[in-house]
Amino acid sequence: MGKAQLFFDRIHRGLFDIPSLLPPEQQERVLQRCFEHKHRRPDPWRHAVDSYEAYKYAMTLNCIPARPYRSIVDIGCSEGVFTCKVAHAYPDARTVGIDISGQAIERARHRAEENEQDITFEVLNIVRQTPKTAFDLAICSELLYYLGIGERLHMASTHIAWLLTPKGLLVLVHPWPESRRLNRHFDTNPSVVRHAEHIYSDSHRPFAITLYEHL
Repeated sequence: MGKAQLFFDRIHRGLFDIPSLLPPEQQERVLQRCFEHKHRRPDPWRHAVDSYEAYKYAMTLNCIPARPYRSIVDIGCSEGVFTCKVAHAYPDARTVGIDISGQAIERARHRAEENEQDITFEVLNIVRQTPKTAFDLAICSELLYYLGIGERLHMASTHIAWLLTPKGLLVLVHPWPESRRLNRHFDTNPSVVRHAEHIYSDSHRPFAITLYEHL
């Protein structure tokens, strides 16, 4: 991906700052309509077939410390490609995938059924809602830039931090160096501390995997 494509990629993501200026209920409706439209065709981001996505998934799993995770949540799971990989890597854990798109969640459930995996998928908007239980491991990949700026991003970041059990681990995966801006609310959240950061600048689309631990 050249510099021009990276520029237009940032412009595209920046358009999602606009809905975050609306009241939360209106932002939710805009995001739901946008992602339901995006999922009118299966695998719109080519998560299942793109080599970059496969590389990013492998590096993400490689960065997760070896621990006996009992519960895992994939936030913004889309059609469950990575969620199924996580469930395969941690078969003894209860795995949950959440996404704002009902169409994506239906395809994720179908994918898990085909793989004979026991995964729970739920339609949920992390800006306004959180799952009812906490998790030992939470993964949030390529999501935060869709949630906007200012108070709305702060609200979502707070909700994500709430999902962690004591000593629970949060894994954020976002484009580098944009990740530094997106992660700032976690850096100032007194309930979590940065555990590690891994930057992959050799990719055609540089990204960072940043880990936080709940205190």
